[in-house]
Amino acid sequence: MGSLFAFTLLGLFTGAAYAIMASGLVLTYTTTRVFNIAHGAFGMFLSFVFWDFTQRQGMPTVLSLILVLGVVAPAIGWFIQRFVTRGLGEGPVSVALVVTVGLLVGLIGLAQQIWPPEPRVLLPFWSGTGWQVGDIFVTAHQLITLVCAVAVAFGLYLLLNRTRIGTAMRASVDNPELLKLFGGKPDRVAALSWAIGISLAALGGILLTPVVLLDYYALTLLVINAYAAAMLGRLKSLPMTFAGAMILGVLESWAVGYLPTDGFLASFRPVIPALFLFAIVVLMPQAQLRIGQVKGIVTAPVPSMRLSIGSGAGVLVVVLLLVNLVAPNQVLLIGVAATYAIVMLSLVLLTGYGGHVSLAQFTFAGVGALAYAKLDEPNLFGLLVSALIAAAVGALVALPVLRLTGLYLALSTMAFAVLMDKVVFNAEFAFKFNGTLAAERLSILGLRIGSDTAYVWFMVLAFVLLALGLLVLRRGALGRLLVAMRDSPSACGTLGLDLRWFRVGLFALSAGIAGLAGGLFAGLRGTVGAADFLYFQSLLVLLLAVVFGATSVTGALLGGTALMLLPELQAASPSMAGLLFAVIGFGAVLLGRDPNGIANHLFRVGRWLRSRVAPGLEERLQALLPRGGAADGTDGAVDVPLVDVPLVEVSGGDPADTMVIEKVV
Repeated sequence: MGSLFAFTLLGLFTGAAYAIMASGLVLTYTTTRVFNIAHGAFGMFLSFVFWDFTQRQGMPTVLSLILVLGVVAPAIGWFIQRFVTRGLGEGPVSVALVVTVGLLVGLIGLAQQIWPPEPRVLLPFWSGTGWQVGDIFVTAHQLITLVCAVAVAFGLYLLLNRTRIGTAMRASVDNPELLKLFGGKPDRVAALSWAIGISLAALGGILLTPVVLLDYYALTLLVINAYAAAMLGRLKSLPMTFAGAMILGVLESWAVGYLPTDGFLASFRPVIPALFLFAIVVLMPQAQLRIGQVKGIVTAPVPSMRLSIGSGAGVLVVVLLLVNLVAPNQVLLIGVAATYAIVMLSLVLLTGYGGHVSLAQFTFAGVGALAYAKLDEPNLFGLLVSALIAAAVGALVALPVLRLTGLYLALSTMAFAVLMDKVVFNAEFAFKFNGTLAAERLSILGLRIGSDTAYVWFMVLAFVLLALGLLVLRRGALGRLLVAMRDSPSACGTLGLDLRWFRVGLFALSAGIAGLAGGLFAGLRGTVGAADFLYFQSLLVLLLAVVFGATSVTGALLGGTALMLLPELQAASPSMAGLLFAVIGFGAVLLGRDPNGIANHLFRVGRWLRSRVAPGLEERLQALLPRGGAADGTDGAVDVPLVDVPLVEVSGGDPADTMVIEKVV
């Protein structure tokens, strides 16, 4: 009984820190409708700032705490609301998720660039001071954490219920436009909420740092614990959020105390928050999340089938030349780029066409790779079965949250990715802990593709065929239904369309494409392990897909190439590794509102060049022809193919869906 009390008390102290972070998350969401995935990253970054003030600059601890919590954190919160998330809650939830994921990755890269990796220690407050309570020694830092949690809860209650600004905050949640009519200023309210929210993230990070150490990823990913607590409060109830944080802290402490230290059950110790989050998302009734008015997305133009086939053939020819010209080790890099590009194709279908965000897409690739290696069928049948297994897993992830959309769906995929990474992939029946599985190269009709050049070219061929299939789907009735579901789910519902099972099928098909990429990757590498499919990579895949264009197969190709080059550039210039992360993350923030990404800008340049260069070539061609008619009695005119010219683009529509006229030049 004494040990139970001890572990419960320790859990309450940890839960208090979670409660502080979760309350800031709930505050920013309830006032701006933006779920801040990067909440933990802000806590991590500001913990490094606090360490810098106290250790490098030599400032007193109290002064450093005042500067971080009262000046730096509020200033960052104001800046983020003013220039990054302003108006973000009025658009699709997928856009808000991508932007905040970009902030998460960007802050990790910025922290690595400012404070290069090295051991750092942030001592607890009043280290060495404590009191004996039964069989447990309570430190001053733990007591301060508990007192801070109580003070934050009481302060937020007074702010929201006993002040005019708190009343304005609650009014801003319900109807910011109505608040304006009564003389309120929703933007100032939102800025204050973000300032307080980022300060609470900083306080939580500083209090947790002595426990989890000053680490870029450990502190950032602790936000999953805050997600779970916030979800128990359904993103609006602060008392329930605090209760959820305390329950989570106690469950984690009990897991440390009572679960075995080895074996399969031991793997559940670090994933208690993910299990808690997944259980809450699945079991609790859906909250009526307000994600703002529906706004359509003007997607990149869909090319004609002739142009698509020609472009695909061009890609195959270019790759054929490359694999025969570059060094052998660079041939494998082209195969890795093809793997990433195929995974990003799955996001083109799911996010670009369907409007749903998955934070576990590379995990599905890991499922496909594991199935391919375990089946030991290195042929097209084994590859197809691996993809089907990944598709079935994707459907199983979507089934428990069949009634949910948007934010809930994305968070369930994140919890699933953490569980697969920490439990399944490291289990004895899978890759084992830090283990690998052998996988043979693919064979077609009994002919094994043994050489690297041939196998990599086959992988690119698979990408081209999948891309053509997606374009065919996009041009058909199913593609139009996908776009309608993305732009206006409520309108689809009023038309009597039941999109729940359609969404499950969409997730399954997307996961199957990612699983196919994983199977091809296993054959390329020859050996695969759990380290190849860390769930953090899914965030990078999503960001690069958005930066280069999540609505076009060209964006997938460019994004896959960029993600392949990222570790190579980091290895070539280790001092710039953090900067590259920051560029990717903040690039996603800048382009997150435009999911067409860089690819669409390239399309515009191509159209501009065609409009400027093509007429000049045409004039020169006409000048070369004899005037006054040809020898066969015709007038010497040249037949020019018909050109499709869009008449108008309607916001929320697709240029491929607009009316066109035929112009004969």
